[in-house]
Amino acid sequence: MELVNGRYQIDGVDVLGLVEQYDSPLYVYSAATMRRQFEKLNNAFPGVKLGLHYACKALTNLSVLKYMKKLGAGLDAVSIQEVWLALRAGYDPAQILYTPNGVSMEEIEMAISLGVKINIDNISVLEQFGARYGNTKPLCIRINPHIMAGGNHKISTGHIDSKFGISYYQLRHVLRVVKLYDIKVEGLHMHTGSDILDAEVFLRGAELLFEAAQDFKDLQYMDFGSGFKVAYKEDDNHIDIKSIGAKIAARFIEFCAQYGRELELWFEPGKFLVSESGYFLVKTNVVKQTTSTMFAGVDSGMNHLIRPMLYDAYHKITNVSNPAGIERIYAVVGYICETDTFGWDRKLNEVREGDILAFHNAGAYGFSMSSNYNSRFRPAEVFIIDGEAKLIRRRETLEDLLSTQVEVEI
Repeated sequence: MELVNGRYQIDGVDVLGLVEQYDSPLYVYSAATMRRQFEKLNNAFPGVKLGLHYACKALTNLSVLKYMKKLGAGLDAVSIQEVWLALRAGYDPAQILYTPNGVSMEEIEMAISLGVKINIDNISVLEQFGARYGNTKPLCIRINPHIMAGGNHKISTGHIDSKFGISYYQLRHVLRVVKLYDIKVEGLHMHTGSDILDAEVFLRGAELLFEAAQDFKDLQYMDFGSGFKVAYKEDDNHIDIKSIGAKIAARFIEFCAQYGRELELWFEPGKFLVSESGYFLVKTNVVKQTTSTMFAGVDSGMNHLIRPMLYDAYHKITNVSNPAGIERIYAVVGYICETDTFGWDRKLNEVREGDILAFHNAGAYGFSMSSNYNSRFRPAEVFIIDGEAKLIRRRETLEDLLSTQVEVEI
């Protein structure tokens, strides 16, 4: 988003004009930013066969899925519903890696019947899989490397107390199951979490996978997950993907030489691809002065953007309506009957009732984690492609809230 002649624009489209046309609250996504991020990753790992699978839980709108497919990304799905969406978006089943956690064997069998790649992170499920399919269906195994990544236990998924993956120290058990049922293992997988800055996090986990790989002779790929950090603040750290990619690629090439053949190196970026592409536009309903705080209350809340409340996540906020206003300190809060504070002590250009505020980095885990709490409608979504704003989800109505309810005589 940039300021041009006193008006904010996203890829050349006037921001206030978007709100006038589509109302608020409103999610807006930049296709150009998604392409930029995809190309950064795609060019960051020289000399390897690279597979990028978009982690669609970050943003599952069908139009975004279609755009990721157009860019050349495969897809990582964590539920059967995401698999259905991916197929609806035109993905071939072979382009989809299904990586569930804590689901029933029934759901896994549904995914198997659709022909997608299966990633298993539980020994019990592995045994059930082997008993049913033997070596007729290849699979991937998710390993927990016991590495704390990102420094926040809420977004770290590879530490010793995580529910995700099969412990590295259980590999002997895994090998027994694989041998007993003659299971064909085509991939090994790990995902340590989000907001990773250091190549060493990947390389430490990679060494564990490289060691484990010696006991799996049919591997076709190794999936290192993702979690590459993007900047949320003006002076925030962000990953140097070119430098880190070169280190990871060099070590992977060495491993392939030792393994005896070239494998594919996979990643499953979500936030890295879509976070910076998204803006969440809200209208200021009230400006309220208390004894200690100036509140800017907006027409949204934790029902639309829960990350600040759930993860203590920081989202930069810009007053789009008053870019030249004097700076003042505000707490930006929502309209939900909970403590739904988007940001404390934010220095913003003076906020007036009716002003439009923009939350940055709202492309990942914004709409996809939204709800109808307080019976509020979920917002519309707009996708800016080649400088043209396209509505990709209409705003909900009362009829949408009632569509799944069944009224009975009371």
